[in-house]
Parts: sequence; C-alpha cells; structure tokens
Amino acid sequence: MGCRNSSESKRDWKPLEERCCTDIPWLIVFTLFSIGMVCICGFAIATGAASRLISGYDSYGNTCGQKNSKIEGVDLSGREMNDKKYVFFLDPCKIDLINRKIQSIALCVSKCPVTELKTYSDLKQFALNNGSELCSYDISPTRYPNHAERFSKCPKLPVPPSKPIPVFHRCIPVDVGCYAEFAQAFVTFVSDNSVLHRVITGVMASKEIIMGLCLLALVLSLIMMVVIRYISKVLVWILTALVVIGSIGGTGVLWWLYVDHKNALDNKTTSVFGKEVAADNVKALLIYAIGATVFTVILLLVMFFMRKRVALTIALFHVAGKVFIHLPLLVLQPFWTFLCLMLFWVYWIAVLLFLGTAGTPIKNNATGLVEYQMKGPLQYMVWYHAVGLIWINEFILAFQQMTIAGAVVTYYFTRNKSQMPATPILSAMARTVRYHLGTVAKGSFIITLVKIPRLILTYIHSQLKGKENACARCMLKACVCCLWCLEKCLAYLNQNAYTATAINSTSFCTSARDAFLILVENALRVAAINTVGDFVLFLGKVLIVSCTAFAGVFTLNYQRDYTVWVLPLLIVCLFAFLVAHCFLSVFENVVNVLFLCFAVDTKYNDGSPGREYYMPKALMEFVENSKKMGMYKPDDGDGREMKPMTRGGTLA
Repeated sequence: MGCRNSSESKRDWKPLEERCCTDIPWLIVFTLFSIGMVCICGFAIATGAASRLISGYDSYGNTCGQKNSKIEGVDLSGREMNDKKYVFFLDPCKIDLINRKIQSIALCVSKCPVTELKTYSDLKQFALNNGSELCSYDISPTRYPNHAERFSKCPKLPVPPSKPIPVFHRCIPVDVGCYAEFAQAFVTFVSDNSVLHRVITGVMASKEIIMGLCLLALVLSLIMMVVIRYISKVLVWILTALVVIGSIGGTGVLWWLYVDHKNALDNKTTSVFGKEVAADNVKALLIYAIGATVFTVILLLVMFFMRKRVALTIALFHVAGKVFIHLPLLVLQPFWTFLCLMLFWVYWIAVLLFLGTAGTPIKNNATGLVEYQMKGPLQYMVWYHAVGLIWINEFILAFQQMTIAGAVVTYYFTRNKSQMPATPILSAMARTVRYHLGTVAKGSFIITLVKIPRLILTYIHSQLKGKENACARCMLKACVCCLWCLEKCLAYLNQNAYTATAINSTSFCTSARDAFLILVENALRVAAINTVGDFVLFLGKVLIVSCTAFAGVFTLNYQRDYTVWVLPLLIVCLFAFLVAHCFLSVFENVVNVLFLCFAVDTKYNDGSPGREYYMPKALMEFVENSKKMGMYKPDDGDGREMKPMTRGGTLA
C-alpha cells in the first residue's frame, strides 16, 4: 500500500484504515548506527581485546594462555603462554588511586600461590614443584634467592595466598593487608558488632519475609490498576477539597499574621531596634499575603473553569480499566522492556570493557611496561559507544510506548470489540516493526540530542564544584534545568506523536504537529489530566507503598532474631514503589493515548450516519451529559457545530 501524499493541504484521519512505512531514512540511519555498534564489538574481538580482557595479559604485552607475537622493542614479548593461564601481580598493593590502575608488574603464571611464601627460597621451591615462576621471565628459578635484581623483578615478600577470579583469570590475594588501609573504617565498623552488622543480620534472617512483601506489592499494584477507576472520582473530589481549603486557609493565616504584626508595631511595644525588624516583618507578610491572595484567586478561577474537564479524567480512568481487561498483557510490558534493557546494558558494558584493552601495544619508556592504547580515529569509538547507550536505550523505551499506543488505538477504533486481533499486543509489536521503526528511531534520537548536552553539563558542574564562581555555577545549573524541562516536554510530545502515528500512520514530524495542535485545542483538558490524573496515580503509588510498609512493620515486629529491621523495611518499600511506578506508569500512558484518541474522535466525527463515534460507552455518556448541561460544543473540524450523536455501531 502506497504512502499518502504529504503535500495535501487537508488530510482526513482514517484510523487503522491505511498503513505505510514512516520515516524510512531514519530507520536507515539507525540501522547503520547499530551496525557501527556491532562493528565496534567486532573490532574489539578481532584485535584480541576480548581475549586480553578474559585471559589477561602481562606487562610485556603477552596474552596469558596463548601463543603471542613479538612486539618490537620489547625483549620479553612474543612468548609461549599456553600453559600459563593466570595473571600474577608482583605487588598488588601498588595501586594508582587517581587512574584506578595497578602499577605493579604483571606476569603470566601457571598456578596462583595457595599458601603464603615468606622467603625467596619458598618462591624457588614453589616454581620447581608447580612449574609456576613468580619472578620475571629472564630469571631462572634456581637463581631466585641470590639474584641481584630479585627485589625489583620478584614479588614483594611475603607473598600472600591468592586464588584466580572466576572467568577473568587474575590471581587476587585472599587477604592483603594493604586493602585494609583503604577500608579500615568499614572493617572497624563491622568487626565490633556494630549497627551495620545487626542490620545485615536482619536482612539475612528476614529474606523470606522480604520476598513475601515484594510479592504483596506486586499483587497490590495489579489490584490498584483495576480498583483505581472506581475510586478515582472520590480521590479527585478529595484532592479538590484539600486544595481549596489549603489555599484559602493559608491565605487567611497570612493576612491574620499581617494584621497582628501591624497592630503590634502601631502599639509601639518594641524597642527601636525591634521596630526595624518588626517593620521588615510587616512588609514581608504583606507581600506574602498579597502573593498568596493572587495565587489563590488564580487557582480558584482555574479550578472553576476546569471543573467540567475533571469528569473527562474520571471517564478516561474508567475506560483505561476496561482496556486492561481486554488487553491484560499490557501489564507485562514493563517486564519485557526491563529484560531488553538489561540484555543491552550487559552487552554495552562488555564491549566497553573490551575497548579498555583494545588498541596497539605501546611501550612506556619510563617504566618499560607495555600498555594497549587506541590512536587516531579509533580513540573516538568510546564516544560513539556512549552515544549508542543513550540512543538505543531511548529507542527501547520508545518502542514500548509505540506498542502500548498501537494496542490501545486498536482497542479504541475497533467498533466491535469481538473483532479485535487475537493477540493485540503482538499485533501492535508486529505493526511497529513493519511500519514504524523509523518513527521510533527519530523520536528517540530527538530525546538523545537533548539528553547528551544535559549529561555533559551535569558532569562539568560536578567536576567544577567548588572551583568556579557563584555566577558560573548558577548558569550551569540553569542550563541543566532548562534542558531537563525541554527533555520532559519533548518526551510528552513524542508519546503523543507515537499515538498519532499509530492512529493514522503518518511520519514523526506530521504526527507531532497534529498531536501538538490537538493538545493546544484541548489545553484545559490536558491540564486536568496531567494534574488531577497524575496526582491520583501518585496517591495510588503512595497507597501501595503504605500498605506494604504497614504489612512489613506488622510482620517484622514478630521477628525476635534481631533488633534492627530498618533496612529490610526500606528494601521492601523501595521495591514496592518501583513496582507501583512501573504498573501505574503504563496506566498513565494508556490514559494519555485514550485522551488523544478521544480528541481525534470528537474532532472528526459527529455521530451522524457514516461518521459515528468510535468511543466506548463511558466516554459517550460523558459527552451526552456535557451536551445536556451546555458544557460541550466542539466542532467537526470545519467550524460547524456537531450534530446530535447516535449510538450506531458503537459498543461499550
């Protein structure tokens, strides 16, 4: 099916009727970028970086466990290391804290010392018995005790027992005294039966309770998604009452304080110095009272004009609950997204570690040791890899948003719900992969363009903290805040653009423009949904965390094996909030998609034959009630008042 002509002056929305590929150039760009990410991984593996990372290499450029090539200018390079699979450090305590490197000479050995070696004779005997030479390659084991360079080319005595790290083949001492120097405070804190020791004991003793409470948080989140549409109306009116009472009460208190301080000043009951302070307080209270009055009046006016739109928020919550009944697999979207993100993060970290050992062997003239460094254009691969982390991460999140939008759009614009696809979630995924990956790539790239400079400025601000003047610090902080706000606004617009693409199969820019115009036309409704709706969902999160915490306190109170259970309770509360946030964020996305569908439906349909509404019964009742009360008179997109609607072809 061919794509529509983008030059049309007026384009009718035809939900789900036409499908075409969108933003193909951006899909090509993203594909090429992803191929570049794969090439970086392939380069690291092809140049031996992967084997050097896993097997390790010595200070002369030899990779342990394999045959090596000669490095020009390095005498001890190019050695046969097939039987020497472990990296041994002569002085593991010689650590460069600034560059986070071990400055000690590293050798490839066939076995790590399992017992303490106190003398050079012990080193000799260990080498003769096990074939593992712990001194430099150019020293014979028989000459260890008397060699002139034994102090610089042999390990520092005594050699502590060590064991190889799983997978990475490095000999790490089991108990090294120098490590205690860096962790002395922590060791002392734990060793004397401190609070931390009791807290850790509490976590270990209550692991079954923690798992049970986490499961409870999961169940409560699922229940909340079903129940919230029934209690949303109550929560909305409670919120309204609290806001009105709080704003009026706060303003009244400020005026009362102003009058009280003004009378005290007029009565001249204070000293000369006290009069100055009292006068300043009176002026400040007057300013605060006037500001609070203006704020309260504006707030009450906004709430007065928005009171009719709150009913739409409640109706959308009601319909969102029905969406999850018809599309129960929507609740699993956070799990699949988290799994994809975890797999990508593991891959990204692995490649980053590969790049740390990639490059050309370079001899350090000062130390005579070999280091692997990337030169020329290759050194920018790390930056390319870092951009890939942000872009692909945002791409995965955007794919979830497009999938949710596609599934909800299918539900909304299918008149007969019995004719919906058997697997609407999988159908939405397949439709996204087939038609709209370019749109997802473009939307995620726009977020990346904003996020990268924000992260850079945040890093600069943290590095220069305490060094720059106050003006520079404020400017940096202001730039970071502005970019953060821009990122949030773009993320919200992107989400609505994905919904518009799912509805009408248009490109990202066209969808973003259409979505923006519709949101502007319904600004008060958007404000109601984004304030009242978000606050209701926030209350839901607080309720889940509170119930889980209460159950945790009630359960942990009967444990007598330990006295400190603050950490287990914090772990449970944190998990409960994360779970509630994941589930209710999906609920929020569904509400936003439903609103845009509703706005498009009421803009381009009027309920007449041939232009029947798609909306479910709950939203139709809202429109009917609004029209009866004279609150709702939208037009059909041509400036004509909408005709009385009919229920033809619309099912709940």
